[in-house]
Amino acid sequence: MVNMTLAVPEELSQMMKNHGEIRWSEIARRALWEHARRLELMEKIVAKSKFTMKDALEIGEKVKKGMARAHGLG
Repeated sequence: MVNMTLAVPEELSQMMKNHGEIRWSEIARRALWEHARRLELMEKIVAKSKFTMKDALEIGEKVKKGMARAHGLG
């Protein structure tokens, strides 16, 4: 197994120190696995998709125009 070093904010570090009974490395390992699995699933879904960047840009423009109208800006 490979070791990894993480930088965490001081406040989080203190909270972790206050709960030394918790195996923080196991929690981090599980979170990393879960995130990696979601990424793999998304990649599988996207690989089968016919949705293009052009489609995404067109939808984005429609959303922006709709939001502008909804807020009285367009």
